[in-house]
Order: sequence, then C-alpha cells, then structure tokens
Amino acid sequence: MKTSSGTQAVDRAAQLLVRVVEAGEPQPFTTLLTESGLPKSTTSRLLSALERHGLLRRDHNGAFRPGPVLARYASRSGSADLVATAQPYLERIGEKTGETVNLAVLSGGAVEQIAQVDSSYLLGAMNWVGLRVPLHCSALGKVFLAHGAAELPRGPLERRTPRTVTDRRDLDRELTEIRRRGYGVAREELEPGLIAVAAAVRGGDGAVIAALSVSGPSVRLVPERVTEIGGLLTAEAATLSQVLGAPR
Repeated sequence: MKTSSGTQAVDRAAQLLVRVVEAGEPQPFTTLLTESGLPKSTTSRLLSALERHGLLRRDHNGAFRPGPVLARYASRSGSADLVATAQPYLERIGEKTGETVNLAVLSGGAVEQIAQVDSSYLLGAMNWVGLRVPLHCSALGKVFLAHGAAELPRGPLERRTPRTVTDRRDLDRELTEIRRRGYGVAREELEPGLIAVAAAVRGGDGAVIAALSVSGPSVRLVPERVTEIGGLLTAEAATLSQVLGAPR
C-alpha cells in the first residue's frame, strides 16, 4: 500500500528527531541534511516544525539539541527523576539561606517551577510550584537565556514592574555578565519587592536542562547577600550537574 504524504512527513520528522536525541551532542544542520538524505528544503521545514513544537531547539551556534518538551518529560518521568535527585540540594540551600528555593525547567517559552523548599520566614513565603514566569524578568529565565537554552519571544517585552528590563540590548549585556559570574539576578523585575538569584543545572550532554533559584524580599536579599547566595547556588548547581552526568 502506498504511504500517504502525511505519514511520510511524520516518519521523516521522527527520523530527524531520533538522530538528534541519540547523537549525544549538538547536530549541525549540514550533518542532519547529509545523514537524512532529504532535500534541503524538506529538512529545513521539518526541523523548523520540530523546533516550533518544542521537540528540538537550536543552540547559540545554530546546531540542534533536544528541546524543552523532552526536557520537561525527562524531569517528570523516566529513570532519572530530576526532582528526586535535586531535592537534597534544594533542602541544603534552604537550610543555609532560610529563603524560598525552587527548581525550574522550560515550559512553552516560559519558566515553570517544578519543586520548592519553603522559606522559614513568613514574609515572602509563596508556593511557586506549577507557576510559569516570563524569561526576561525572572532570574531563572535569564539563566536559560544566557546559556542558549531558550530564546526571547518576538515583539516588545512585557514590563511587569517599573524595574523590568525591556530593552534587548541592555538584557544582552546582562546575559553576558551572567555567563561571566555564573548566576543571574532579578531585582524587583517580576514583582515589586521580590529579589531572586538563579544558577544553571546541566545534563549529560552539558546542555542546561534546569535551574536552581533562591528568592525573597528586598529587605532581606540586600546586595551583599545576593552575592553570597549567588556563589552558593553556583556551587550547588555545579555539583548537581555532575551527579546528572554533566561533563566536568
């Protein structure tokens, strides 16, 4: 029986997806084009569709990696339970800071918190689990952006507070600084009075798959404490990344 064009397209897209997932390292477009044997226009169209639906993503070099949908699936189910693995790290950070600690992954162009250790204080205590926040005005989102795990949406960036950074050039400079020092900060950019610090967690291929954050009110998270927490998060995230198989 003759294969329908729709089924053929699904088969071809699935083959490209499997090649990227099983490669273990970012796959350039030219490599996928050569190995698939498909026409250039077809390969480009299928990869764009997979990227559009979050099954693939491009890194800063334009090579293809598994996308945020697969990262979310891996974090919620599968042999390596990200939440269970990360829980001791969240608890240790919570004990050392007394503030709210979260673990987050990418979710449909935003950041979704999937685990939390509550603050020991009443002021600033909030359950963030299940909530999605924008990339550009959250410390977690900035970490994903800085390391090429996510891209900003097109069009104007939403101004959530008077301190939200909406100029893309200013944000680019901040992302460069995040890569240099190892952690991101959002100072009253998501909500007035809320300060958050975050660091990247990497998986087996070295790509950023999650992020750890500490958040609390500005009356407690003064600049000196933000620097201290940033160092703590960077160290804990690096150790967690090694446990998850990230290259040293």
